[in-house]
Amino acid sequence: MIARYTRSEMGRVWSDEGRLQRWLEVEIAASDTLAERGIVPREAAARIRSHARVDVARILEIEARVRHDVIAFTLAVSETIGDPTAARWLHYGLTSNDVVDTAQALQIQEASRLIAQELARIGEVLERRAFEFQHTPQIGRTHGVHAEPITFGLKVANWFAENRRNIARFQDAAQQMAVGKISGAVGNAAHLGVEVEEAICKRLGLTPVAVASQVIQRDRHAQYVATLAIIAATLEKIALEIRHLQRTEVREAEEPFAAGQRGSSAMPHKRNPVGAEQICGLARVVRGNAQAAFENVALWHERDISHSSVERIILPDSTILVDYMLARMTEIVSGLRVFPERMRRNLDLTQGLVFSGQLLLDLVEAGAPRDEGYQWVQAHAMAAWETDSSFRERVENDPHIGKYLDAAAIARAFDLERQLHAVDDIFRRVFDAKRETQTGAKMHTAARSDS
Repeated sequence: MIARYTRSEMGRVWSDEGRLQRWLEVEIAASDTLAERGIVPREAAARIRSHARVDVARILEIEARVRHDVIAFTLAVSETIGDPTAARWLHYGLTSNDVVDTAQALQIQEASRLIAQELARIGEVLERRAFEFQHTPQIGRTHGVHAEPITFGLKVANWFAENRRNIARFQDAAQQMAVGKISGAVGNAAHLGVEVEEAICKRLGLTPVAVASQVIQRDRHAQYVATLAIIAATLEKIALEIRHLQRTEVREAEEPFAAGQRGSSAMPHKRNPVGAEQICGLARVVRGNAQAAFENVALWHERDISHSSVERIILPDSTILVDYMLARMTEIVSGLRVFPERMRRNLDLTQGLVFSGQLLLDLVEAGAPRDEGYQWVQAHAMAAWETDSSFRERVENDPHIGKYLDAAAIARAFDLERQLHAVDDIFRRVFDAKRETQTGAKMHTAARSDS
């Protein structure tokens, strides 16, 4: 991934240094475990642990000659051990993907930790802003057209709830990836056995897969990248909404515009939603990567190499992009400028049309035939829309409607607070569920500690 979208911590995870250091961790864990079982001499394992180093330049130099990255790695690391008698036990009993797949799990574990932090951080910002605008009226839109009143806080609460689902999805997907395999070239564990595999994985903080071929099965990776794509889609959803709300004709919200920032080389007045547009664009890349991850699931027999080149791109790029997008969106939502007066002006723009649904319900409740009531309300709504006149005044002067609803009842049908009376109940459902989840997690942790 280009540096423009790579944050430093995530970049280090996927650097050549980061990848090769994880390979070395697996090699050292394997030699130490084998030494404990008397398979590898303890002196050799100690020498490997104390002297083995990663020299990225040397590894790449050897790889250019041998054209095999793991062989280049073992040759270069053996040089750093400085003792041929000890170095010959490096990589004992392992195949390349015992190292590569298990080390990749360690990289993804670290990448997942960073993404989980950002998911939590944006959740905190969304919660704060939802309560800030809990009772700020806004027109709800369907098909881009005014529908019925909502509050801006209700819109943000929807984003918050979706982010909570993403957190749960991501926790599951990350856990599915926290696995290793040390079962050899076809997964039969012929050389070291399953007990050694379990011990090496435990040493690394991973769970051994129950069964593998030469590789960990790629349905796990597909789920992981697909989950990243869902997170990206949520961020795109928020970004797209901000873009719509920032349009000049709407201008109900606006992403932050920093001091000294410029929006156009030609038009000094421009303040464009460039951050939101950037997120919408990057979401397309993550979605495309998910498709590639699905195609990696089917490999020839016990393994071919067609998935390898793909994963060198899609795993770093997808985690790097989602990490960047989460941080960027957190900045945007945190600093989002919101214009309640403009929201109210737009809500009133159609002169009461948005209360047509409530008016119809009140007519039916008062005894009017539903279809006739619909026709009365729609006729006034269409006329008011076409002539830019007051819908409420037309309704108040209609004798058919007046037969069922008096002035007080009509006023009640056009009462904004009535439309928004359930907002607090919805907030309780959304945010009480969060608190219950947190309480349950704390109780679960306490129970495990007690046991």
